[in-house]
Amino acid sequence: MGFSLKLRYCCLVPVMMLLPALCYSDNFDESRATYYSRPDGLGTASGACGFGEYGRNISDGNVAGVYRLYNNGIGCGACYQVRCTTSPQICTDKGVNIVVTDYGQGENTDFILSHHAFEAMAQPGTADRLFAYGVVDVEYQRVPCQYVGHKIQVKVHEYSRNPDYLAIVMLYQAGKSDILSVDIWQQGKWVEMRRSFGAVFDMSNPPLGAISLRFNVQDSAGSKWAVEAPNVIPPNWKAGVAYDTNIQL
Repeated sequence: MGFSLKLRYCCLVPVMMLLPALCYSDNFDESRATYYSRPDGLGTASGACGFGEYGRNISDGNVAGVYRLYNNGIGCGACYQVRCTTSPQICTDKGVNIVVTDYGQGENTDFILSHHAFEAMAQPGTADRLFAYGVVDVEYQRVPCQYVGHKIQVKVHEYSRNPDYLAIVMLYQAGKSDILSVDIWQQGKWVEMRRSFGAVFDMSNPPLGAISLRFNVQDSAGSKWAVEAPNVIPPNWKAGVAYDTNIQL
């Protein structure tokens, strides 16, 4: 089948020398953000990305629904640093890092943050004042997702029915790359799966036996490549189960 993992290398010394400047750069875009309330302050398991319970509590519940950044589901799982600019007496310089788990549009907003994430933008003791605004001006930039100790997991979505219908969603996707599409190895060739909704890809009558996948990826600079995951899903796969891979983007 010829599986391979393509790697890229870069010169580390110049990057390390520039790191302090990058950390304090002003490469932010401007927008607005609001929040939604849940009793636990976390995300929702029914988000449009299809992550389920993972989408509720990943990143300690610092998650968001987005509008323009959703990009027909390609933006699902991306991480952003978001900081409010409404008041220097209320807003922190760091803001909060969030994971995109849902689609949503508010009052000219790009971010609908979980209650927990919205609160994290505020200085200690000022969260009530920030919530009182309802909608706040923000700056945001994309940042690498970091999941220490995790490689990508392929979760068989709860809608799946072995052997007739397979739907999958990828969890713990680190870095700043996007999965544009997913191929499945069937009858000696790669066949593209359908993007069903959000980050969920599906196929009717999937191949029998162990299932191999290929992720077609694009990084923030526009470069594209493919990463293959041989036999990542076992023959006796079950709906709702997440299977580990040995890859990370």
